[in-house]
Amino acid sequence: MYVKMKRFMDLALSLSCLILFAPLFLAIIVVIKIDSRGPIFFKQKRVGKDKEYFEILKFRTMRVDAPKDSPTHLLGDPERWITRAGRVLRRTSLDELPQLFNILKGDMSIVGPRPALWNQHDLIAERDKYGANDVLPGLTGWAQVHGRDELPIEVKAKLDGEYVRRMGLWMDVLCLSKTVVGVLKQEGIVEGGTAAGMREARAVEKKAK
Repeated sequence: MYVKMKRFMDLALSLSCLILFAPLFLAIIVVIKIDSRGPIFFKQKRVGKDKEYFEILKFRTMRVDAPKDSPTHLLGDPERWITRAGRVLRRTSLDELPQLFNILKGDMSIVGPRPALWNQHDLIAERDKYGANDVLPGLTGWAQVHGRDELPIEVKAKLDGEYVRRMGLWMDVLCLSKTVVGVLKQEGIVEGGTAAGMREARAVEKKAK
């Protein structure tokens, strides 16, 4: 029952936000084009509901020659790749706004586990334990409001599973309210170098060898 209600709310909220933020979208597009060469939007292969792939949409915040399939917090020197406009967009989470189109399309929900990169196999496998791959990924999620990039994989997956177990109107409202507070405080945003991030980076590098 709530799944159908949730989809209706997703459509209503995403459409309303797209109309409301249209001037902001236009301003961001102009700034990106002035700031650096390359496309306005950034597309990336992500894991959706039932582990089906989709292309997530973001405002481009990195140089066109930046690594494309590695989480930014795993890069050794992320500042090297992020554009001037990108620093502001990422710090304020405005780079995520184009995902409203993903929500309209049905690839994502407003609230749900953040969609993993296609090659984040450890995170995908860990989420399987909790059923977190069985729901639509979200623009924001329970793990996002409890640490975001700072969380190790095991904790992130467990929090995503907690959201799935408790999924309902109150949980979504709570998640959204915590997201607003987190964005205003700019909490949990890590561009590289955390202990958890470096451990994950070493694990990825080891597997690649």
